[in-house]
Amino acid sequence: MSNPLDTIEPMVYQSQISVPYTWWAGNTAGKFLRSLRDEQKILGTRCDKCKRVFVPPRKTCPTCFTTNETWTAVESVGTVVAVTVARRQLAAIPKKVPVVFALIKLDGADTALLHTIDGIDPDQVSIGMRVRACFTDQAGASINAISHFEPVE
Repeated sequence: MSNPLDTIEPMVYQSQISVPYTWWAGNTAGKFLRSLRDEQKILGTRCDKCKRVFVPPRKTCPTCFTTNETWTAVESVGTVVAVTVARRQLAAIPKKVPVVFALIKLDGADTALLHTIDGIDPDQVSIGMRVRACFTDQAGASINAISHFEPVE
């Protein structure tokens, strides 16, 4: 029996589309983002049952399914646990490429935060590298209150 889709040639349309949108961050993310903006402090939520610290914060522990009501500050220094380099300029990437995106596990946290790394050749970034948050006064209550991370010397 033949597959009827075998006789159909796929049609591919190339496009560059930008879909801007906004949403309400909610109480948990809102507190996290206001702390970045107002105090230049990174907060996480801690599960009182399993003691894991979540950054970005989570309202509910994904392991224990308990409500995380305890807030704790974590360090602005951490370790790169995964990294990729975007080399193609897209509308969704506001910085000029190449841009280094990394998952960074901050000291005191049990989960990783996605952000960019600047101040180093993209080919020199590696897993295990130590980085620190660089804050800006230019951003509102958003993750962009951390403008980027940079290597710790």
